[in-house]
Amino acid sequence: MKQQNLLTRLCLTAAIPVLIAFPANADVVKVTTVLLKQTDGGIEVILETADGASPQVFTASFGETLIADVVNTQLQLPSGDEFRADNPAEGIASITVTQLYTNTIRVRVTGITSIPKGQLIPSSEGLVLRLSTTTHAAAQPGADSTKPDEVSPSASGGEVSPETVPDAELTAPSAGEPQPQAEADEQIEIVVTAEQESGYRVPSAATGTRTETPLRDVPQSIQVIPRQVIEDRQIVRFNELADNVSGVQGERGYGGLSQAGFRIRGFSTNFSNLRNGFSDFGYISTRDVANVERFEVLKGPASVLYGGGGAYSFGLGAGVISGVVNTVTKKPLDQPYYDTNATYGSFDFLRSTLDITGPLLSNQSLLYRLNVAYENADSFRDFNENESFFIAPVLTWKINPRTNLTVELEHQQYDGSLDFGFPVERDFLEVPRERFLGEPDFTDADTNSTLVSYNFEHQFSDNWKLKQGFNATFSNLDSDQIFPFALEDDRRTVPRLPLKTDERSENLTLSNSISGKFSTGAVNHNLLLGVDLARYRYRFDFFRSSIASLDVFDPQYGAQPGSFRFTSGSDNRSRNIGIFLQDLVEVTPHLKLLAGGRFDFYDSSRRNRVTDEFLNEQTDERFSPRIGIVYQPSDSTSLYFSWSNSFAPQFNRRTREDGQLEPEIGEQFELGIKQSFLDERLSATLALYEFTRKNVLTPDPVDPLFSIQTGEQRSRGIELDIAGEILPGWNLIATYTYTDAEVTEDEVIPEGDTPYGVPENSTSLWTTYEIQKGDLQGLGFGLGLLFFGEHEADLPNTLTLPSYVRVDASLFYRRNNFKAALNFKNISDVTYYLLDGFLLGPASPFTVQGTVSFEF
Repeated sequence: MKQQNLLTRLCLTAAIPVLIAFPANADVVKVTTVLLKQTDGGIEVILETADGASPQVFTASFGETLIADVVNTQLQLPSGDEFRADNPAEGIASITVTQLYTNTIRVRVTGITSIPKGQLIPSSEGLVLRLSTTTHAAAQPGADSTKPDEVSPSASGGEVSPETVPDAELTAPSAGEPQPQAEADEQIEIVVTAEQESGYRVPSAATGTRTETPLRDVPQSIQVIPRQVIEDRQIVRFNELADNVSGVQGERGYGGLSQAGFRIRGFSTNFSNLRNGFSDFGYISTRDVANVERFEVLKGPASVLYGGGGAYSFGLGAGVISGVVNTVTKKPLDQPYYDTNATYGSFDFLRSTLDITGPLLSNQSLLYRLNVAYENADSFRDFNENESFFIAPVLTWKINPRTNLTVELEHQQYDGSLDFGFPVERDFLEVPRERFLGEPDFTDADTNSTLVSYNFEHQFSDNWKLKQGFNATFSNLDSDQIFPFALEDDRRTVPRLPLKTDERSENLTLSNSISGKFSTGAVNHNLLLGVDLARYRYRFDFFRSSIASLDVFDPQYGAQPGSFRFTSGSDNRSRNIGIFLQDLVEVTPHLKLLAGGRFDFYDSSRRNRVTDEFLNEQTDERFSPRIGIVYQPSDSTSLYFSWSNSFAPQFNRRTREDGQLEPEIGEQFELGIKQSFLDERLSATLALYEFTRKNVLTPDPVDPLFSIQTGEQRSRGIELDIAGEILPGWNLIATYTYTDAEVTEDEVIPEGDTPYGVPENSTSLWTTYEIQKGDLQGLGFGLGLLFFGEHEADLPNTLTLPSYVRVDASLFYRRNNFKAALNFKNISDVTYYLLDGFLLGPASPFTVQGTVSFEF
């Protein structure tokens, strides 16, 4: 790789937003007084400044809470370091003003039943946030308040309902509105964003119901990894996310590539995931986290919403999916925002990202967002390196107040090394983890993926909405690779197979749905009805040769493969139509029912590209139901139970009589409790479940080249997830998992064997604390712990891997729009392995990464 090319791309990526948006005025504004004044339409929050300067404001909303972060400011109140008022006005539960970072003040306004609407107004008194609630809907937003009463802070508390409501409205007053006294020569700069509040707790998600729904209303375990966790941990590989979700483990990618592979509740997802709700099969393509807003993990069957699991995993041992990971990407904001960072770390790891967004038109009807990432790295593994370029532009057109169209493009070019690690044999536990079993000059992987999508939304009314989305993903992988086999009898010589591959995949999905809210008497309904159309194609050509074996303890590289011949190839196609219906019924304010079903039709084929013969053509159809109940004795507690089904068509095998195999079936029962603490700042989910796979394929004892369906596997367990803010500046995300997974019926695999990579006990913790005041304000620390119990490396079980404890840490400092961080990964330098059921992939040893970022 050319070093000059690397430095040029890195510097350009990091420098663009600095040139665009470096602030002209870095003087810190002192806020000396906080006042509340009643108005005819609500209440005003006044931040009086010492010199009348004009701070910049960023806003966000979640639940019933409106957040306004005032940057380049410090709180210097005569009565203390925090202002709080409880029940200051009708419809508002509390208002707090605190020092968030060294030079950033946070104003938090919590409504009782909805987010208070607000205006930021330039004033000679300082910064004024004028608030109104739905109670005062008839009042004019700019209504003048003559001699308003001053409100003193109160010690009383009020409960906050966590139901999801529309985003808060925060605007600047129009030219014709009456305003408080304003200085003509200076205006307050207002930056309004649509992002969720930064933090570890996310109150709602769309993956569990295909509509944005409070997590406490969904009778199934759903965990969300927000952007803040990704940034604090400096996650750059998708499978690292599994550390922070109970019952989930990261799956090793194809040849060690950075891909979205996971095991959920004991079973592999076979790289079948979701991206913004669309199917995303990522087996031959890499994925980048640069444009990811959050990850939503639905644990348990998902066929009721997204169709048959494993339907695209031709030849990969496809099975029923026991959960799904949905990647939600960043969307355009309606005011300018710029962020860039650069990272350097162990093994010459270099990475730089750029995130810019804002309006393209003055009326904010056309918005854009652009994410760019460049990465160049060596590896602790011998002869491994990679270079990646990623770009993701997004446009949102606000056609009218009720109609939006968002168009997205993603493209990634990845050039690197294919490294298959070690075969699953005990002898390899003694081989140095950096040892490479291929050849330095025959290990290239050239992969690129392009994604194009659009999402169209139209609101017929406040209660009814039409959504249509289309997604097309194209992925290509050309590689030179050497695959290692089991050791020879001398226990040090590994046979190897060189391959040249040409692999292509196409995934097209069109989704249409109508959602609406209506009532039948005292019962409220949230209805969803939709149709999905999908087409998938995956083809591959493999060319094989021969090459000399390798001594794993004294490797002598330089062997060259012989001539290559076309030995295997397949063209696999699938078409799907899915019709789904769901109703979330609010029987009473404390009792909710969720019922739904989906009917799927599959048409699939497999053709041998060497002989041009069709190996299999078949059709499948299946109905997948789900029923759940949620009881909420209080605003902070949800008790739930659910029963759900899933299925996976079996395209890649036939019976000895050339008969079609039935789809594999999954069934789950789940019981749990969702609880929030500390004034909704901390949430926890405790789940007990039993998941059973039926119709599992097993080799025919008469002829192992064919299959029969007598297999059954079961997983049951307990999962605990905790996430949120314990104290101001102290965030935490923690998990505990107990899993009892085993083969219960099979003709070949011994009953009682455990699925690979699934420990009986595991637990994790990631926590950060940032000093809130004093000379060290802005300085922060992070600590991560992961315990992973004893687990099997393959199925049938031939190798048990020991338990391990991994320790991570971070040290960071924020000041104004600047942040610097050091991340220490695997401080304990423990040796452990990433698994895919066939190979051992040594995980990274102790590494250090340093990151510098600017945000404007």
